[in-house]
Amino acid sequence: MPTEALREIQPPDQGSTIRAAARRAGGRTRWWRDARRRRMLAAADLGAGALAVAVGYGAAIAFAALPLWILFAKVGDLYDRDHRVLRHLTIDELGSLVAWAVAGMAVSGTLTAMANPDSLDPLRVFSGLVVGVFASLCLRASARRLWRRFTPPEVTAVLGEGEVAISLRRQLRLFNDVHIELVDDDSFAGVLDGSATTPDLENLAERVDRLIVAADSIDSETLTRIADYCRDAEAKLGVVSPIAGSGGPGQQLVQVADVAVVDCETWDLSRSTLALKRAFDIAGASLLLVAFAPAMALIALAIRLDSSGPAIFSQLRAGLGGKPFRMHKLRTMDQDAEARLADLVRIDDLAQPMFKLRNDPRVTRIGRFLRRFSLDELPQLVNVLRGEMSFVGPRPEQMPLVERYAPEHRFRLEVKPGMTGPMQIAGRGNLSFDARLAVERDYIEHMSLARDLRIILLTVPVIVRGGGAF
Repeated sequence: MPTEALREIQPPDQGSTIRAAARRAGGRTRWWRDARRRRMLAAADLGAGALAVAVGYGAAIAFAALPLWILFAKVGDLYDRDHRVLRHLTIDELGSLVAWAVAGMAVSGTLTAMANPDSLDPLRVFSGLVVGVFASLCLRASARRLWRRFTPPEVTAVLGEGEVAISLRRQLRLFNDVHIELVDDDSFAGVLDGSATTPDLENLAERVDRLIVAADSIDSETLTRIADYCRDAEAKLGVVSPIAGSGGPGQQLVQVADVAVVDCETWDLSRSTLALKRAFDIAGASLLLVAFAPAMALIALAIRLDSSGPAIFSQLRAGLGGKPFRMHKLRTMDQDAEARLADLVRIDDLAQPMFKLRNDPRVTRIGRFLRRFSLDELPQLVNVLRGEMSFVGPRPEQMPLVERYAPEHRFRLEVKPGMTGPMQIAGRGNLSFDARLAVERDYIEHMSLARDLRIILLTVPVIVRGGGAF
């Protein structure tokens, strides 16, 4: 940075520094929300660890290792992730919690063996491990829910007026588990263009708990000034990449020596990942078809009694590479629904190649129920078994819409479509086309079996809540 520019960056004034110091001296800093959450998570871990030890060992000496369970959780970064991530879900910790429970059970088992080696029962120990992982998931999720209920949300401002900022504000308002209060204030407008004065920056940092810069561009001098005031006022600061959510390549932060680099991913999926995904699809679809066959038969009967026409509806959709295939669903609309579509929407007049109709008059009574709980998707297990679809992937779109795709939209055809996918857990029908492309690109460029399992698990509460289902 030029010397002249450095001279223009004024540090926070002494009054601001004194106020921040006085606040800290008063016993409560602006990080108190995070401290409360960490304590609640630690209490949850103690409860889960105690249950695991009680089931796995039962010996009093095994409980002496519980403080080490908390130490292992701290070392495993299980208390600080929420501080760094706006939307951190308990299910994201599954792998870490398994490792944590194994370490805790090993230490508790060592103490038990030292006291009475004959008391160890491998089956009982394994049961304790399973109980510990399950209990930690449940108790941690409950702790976070209680924390959100009894802790005021962080006052958050998003700086920026471009597509990136608009997309971010939409996403922040969409998820109820993002514990923030989003504020819009015209007085913040001068911060990004460098016209903000020292009182303006001080006022901004003092008024918000978290500031997110989502500008199409920002100079380093302005960002440095904002960071100085946020640091002094104990306000969190985040900066969004200018191409985030724009349909551009996926990004992740990597380290090159001591320099942080935003890495834009442009490589293909590995064959091993695709092979594992296909094996999972075959096994899962086979089991679920057998399990849900009686339910599908009863639903089919209800459909036939509710309205005339076949119980199964098939429609051409775009599959891998844009190749058409017949996707099967339990019929949720009147028999002449496709003929009536032109009366409701004209594909050629759409601003973007997608549409969702709220309160569609073609939907039957039983159809509304089936859509509410996504039961109409069950016949797609046949498509999964045949290799036309996968459990997880971008949702298959109608051929007339795909034919209107621009070149930058066709990346979503590079993988098999899915019964569920990133769109389903990110807002379903409430997402704009650009937001939908952003979450789907992120999924495609970070695809893994673990991520598929995560999306499947997160789909269950989405289906129960029914948000965005129409």
